[in-house]
Amino acid sequence: MKKLLVLCIIGITFGFSSPQEDAYAVGEFFKFRIHYGIVNAGYATLEVKDANVNNKKTFHIVGKGYTTGMSRFFFKVDDLYESYIDKETRNPYQFVRKIDEGGYTKNQEGFFNQSSNKVVVKDYKHKTEKALYIPKNTQDILSTFYYLRNHPNIDKLNVGESIAVDMFFDDETTKFKLKFIGRENITTKFGVVPSMIFRPLVQSGRVFKEQESVTVWISDDNNKVPLRIKASLAVGSIKADLDAYKGLKSPFKLKK
Repeated sequence: MKKLLVLCIIGITFGFSSPQEDAYAVGEFFKFRIHYGIVNAGYATLEVKDANVNNKKTFHIVGKGYTTGMSRFFFKVDDLYESYIDKETRNPYQFVRKIDEGGYTKNQEGFFNQSSNKVVVKDYKHKTEKALYIPKNTQDILSTFYYLRNHPNIDKLNVGESIAVDMFFDDETTKFKLKFIGRENITTKFGVVPSMIFRPLVQSGRVFKEQESVTVWISDDNNKVPLRIKASLAVGSIKADLDAYKGLKSPFKLKK
């Protein structure tokens, strides 16, 4: 559930030194309800804060995910992801990953040096530290989401076209691709919202049913708000819907 949650919500998931205005601002907050049909499985939140890192102004992104109710009884999840993104270059400085998923835990921090194409990963659970090579402008899992929201071509893609991002996760860099499927109006708790539909290309196997088993609906406006994520899993399917929001930089576009 965690990888679904992060890759698609916290994991999708919309620049680097792009000239256009940001789609987001400090104070933005999203809350998502994760459910199987009418049964709540948990919630996830994303929040944009201000921070200074090495005398640089950054966006401090905080993502949390947790199970609730009976889902928590059967499989407890408490995840925290953080990313510090340079406001000028839009490159990440640092990431934090603290997770507890049914007893499987990680406690890591990563420190990017984009000029030398390296990231230093400190693992506090295993008391290890390693420096790894990364391609230029590599993103962490949270900053990927905000990179894509700001991408100058995100709303100009033709059906079937995709955007690729180098993303660092689990001590390796992978090519994360987001394929544009089309547009439609979807019904949400806030009203009918014009949306763009994407499919992130994810690794099939233990969690996901196949490579293109995740579908994401993003608001077709200046905010690029994640509205809904649906995924076919190895057993059944799961959905995440936007449940609450505040601090949007631009007015939320609803269909009249």
